[in-house]
Amino acid sequence: MRVVIIGAVACGTKVACRLKRLRPDAEIILIDKDNYISYGGCGMPYYLTGDVSHIDELRRTAFHVLRDDRFFKEVKGINVLIRTLAEEIDRKNKVVKIRYLENNKIEKISYDKLVLAVGSIPKIPPISGCDLDGVFTLSNLHDAIKIKERLISGKVEKPLVIGAGFIGLEVVEAFGESWGLPVTLLEYFPQVLPRFIDPPLSRIVENHLKKKGVNIILNARIKEIKGKNGKVIGVQTEDKFYPADLVLLATGVQPNTEIAKKAGILVSPITGGIVVNERMQSSDPDIYAGGDCVEIKHLVTGKGVVMPMGSLANRQGRVIATNIAGGYATFKGTVGAFILKCFDMAIGGCGLNLESSRLEGFESATYALNIQHERAHFFSIGCSYYALVFDLRTSKVLGFQTVGPYTDGTLARIHAISSILPFKPQIEDLVSLELAYSPPFNTALDPIHNTAHIAENIKYNRFKPISWDEVIEKLKNNDKNIIIIDVRNPNEAKELTEKYSNWINIPYEVARTQIRNLPKNKDLIVICSVGARAYEVARWLDAEGFKNVYVPLGGIVLPKSWGVEF
Repeated sequence: MRVVIIGAVACGTKVACRLKRLRPDAEIILIDKDNYISYGGCGMPYYLTGDVSHIDELRRTAFHVLRDDRFFKEVKGINVLIRTLAEEIDRKNKVVKIRYLENNKIEKISYDKLVLAVGSIPKIPPISGCDLDGVFTLSNLHDAIKIKERLISGKVEKPLVIGAGFIGLEVVEAFGESWGLPVTLLEYFPQVLPRFIDPPLSRIVENHLKKKGVNIILNARIKEIKGKNGKVIGVQTEDKFYPADLVLLATGVQPNTEIAKKAGILVSPITGGIVVNERMQSSDPDIYAGGDCVEIKHLVTGKGVVMPMGSLANRQGRVIATNIAGGYATFKGTVGAFILKCFDMAIGGCGLNLESSRLEGFESATYALNIQHERAHFFSIGCSYYALVFDLRTSKVLGFQTVGPYTDGTLARIHAISSILPFKPQIEDLVSLELAYSPPFNTALDPIHNTAHIAENIKYNRFKPISWDEVIEKLKNNDKNIIIIDVRNPNEAKELTEKYSNWINIPYEVARTQIRNLPKNKDLIVICSVGARAYEVARWLDAEGFKNVYVPLGGIVLPKSWGVEF
């Protein structure tokens, strides 16, 4: 059996290596237009930071052997054609037309099974100047090497990044913290990580970026990238010019499906990805596809999505190899679990955020917010922020997000939620999750439990949530109809009770009796540090017959984490 694989980075090499283990007799040919193959592309930002000392570290095995064409041939028994472009697929005769880029020689290679692991290509914004010297994407090792060379040679003084997605946030850290450069970040949407996390958490990230010296511009409407003598000099938005001698386009990727379309293989008109079944077969049963170029099922919405992640590409490659070898394996889909480092923060999530939930038709979607120590408070290294997106009508869990210190705590919670999310859990299922506890590692009730408890309280109307934006607006407008009940200790509350006449302090320890004297014709907004004491006092007020009682989610710690000054 001859298996031809087009693309030799993540999915393609995984198919080749597993298939050779399952079917040592198979003839496997890997084809790639590049000379760099089988590398960890997700590590490229960390090559720029210096955490990865040499570009070849992204190409080595765990036992420090370079994964080049010689390695695949001599160690794995797999033929590799580097610097070779696959131009056409003749499905009728089961032949791939290739071009050797070194000499332009054309050849045809027959196959019994074909695998398309052709990855993705950068989305280039429709603006002038993207071809100027000094404008880069970060889509392969060549890009990373060129950017690093400019940094090392001192040619970069004013870097600018367009796009505040995963790559954008990772690279501003490289430019700013690692190289000590003043970096500007331009984002089209009104928040960082749009469609991944919701504003209450994105504002925490934005404030963290500002504290780290990043000049972050949201709602940026870019008109052009400007140059002089062929070299970039800056970016012009609708209202300002931002000087720059290096511009990184971190504006996303799209499936690389040209060869599939030419061959008449079904490509989704909605997502642009190659359509595959659960066995990763395309519309041609002898042609499999995986990685960034395919459309897969989102396990929350049931719809097709493109999810360019190395973790998914490797899993899909294993499925493809099993099926080609005569076994039976399936890839059910994704919940979009992600995690990234941003300076001193870990940011993670899975499923849908609130905006995406409503766009997908979950009209009664809402979220619960929780701020909690990752570990027992006497072992604490700081608080993390958690958001659980759920359907208020059905209790269905739709998504989960967390922002916290750069520890494994964020990863642990994302792993737990992403593992249960494909089974369409409800809030009650999260409440009953069994999660390990020991003070150095966790709290007795995990943050997942307590975030689900808050969601449960919202669902059953045990308190009335109010957004901090609304509270801040009422304070700004000097709303006479509100009283803010601060149940923290007097020292914590003093500054604000002195500043605002309608901000009063009733410490939690005495609140049960003192709240009885409050006026019942006012809107009472109860706050504490993170919300737990405020919720309990709100319950007491409810028992005393008070009707207009509200609790801002996240306590006063949340707006302070945005950089709000009261």
